[in-house]
Amino acid sequence: MNTPFDPEPPVSRRSLISWLRASFLTGLVVIAPVGLTIWLIWSVVGWIDGFVLPLVPGAYQPDRLLQAWLGLDPETQINIRGIGVVIFLVFTVLVGWMAKGIIGRSLIRYGESLVERTPVVRTIYSGIKQISETVFAQSERSFEKACLIEYPRRGIWAIGFISTTTKGEVAMRGNDGQPMLSVFVPTTPNPTSGFLLFFPSDDVIELDMTVEDAAKLVISAGLVYPNGKDPTQPATSTSA
Repeated sequence: MNTPFDPEPPVSRRSLISWLRASFLTGLVVIAPVGLTIWLIWSVVGWIDGFVLPLVPGAYQPDRLLQAWLGLDPETQINIRGIGVVIFLVFTVLVGWMAKGIIGRSLIRYGESLVERTPVVRTIYSGIKQISETVFAQSERSFEKACLIEYPRRGIWAIGFISTTTKGEVAMRGNDGQPMLSVFVPTTPNPTSGFLLFFPSDDVIELDMTVEDAAKLVISAGLVYPNGKDPTQPATSTSA
């Protein structure tokens, strides 16, 4: 039987290690996304600077202009990170503006005609151009909505992204000519790969969640649900 004069029991070493481990993992969860994001942005900016700045004439290098403006010793090293990104953005905007004009379009067509006559270069150029147009072109090629479909068999459900309404020969020959939807079914955890499937419109259940939320759900293998809600918990209603 313990008395008030008995010494307090020592803190368990196992509980202390468990507490340190839990605190370390919690801190890692907080630090990792921030640190990786900053490191990635810093690395991309440095890569663009390293590619763009050597193309700038020596007399117009940002560090030399700043040295002359501040009256510093030419041997003083000044590293202005991000100037190459600004130059790249300005140059890209100017090229895009020129390409929209008649002269710009004529020059582009002439350059592409020269490339098309070069055996090896035309293959590389056409592939890169197709990828660029697919990724960067501002068109209606983005996914419209997230959906739920039964795949790979009845009774098993999968997240998909509705691309477009099925058209052409596929629409005429499939589903007895009835309306169909083109659905991209991504894989986990890499949603850039997947399967293009054609479903009857009645078999596709459109979801209220956004495409971004559905992509998070796929990437996290079902661990991250929209708005951080646990699907097993009942929805709470608020009354006025």
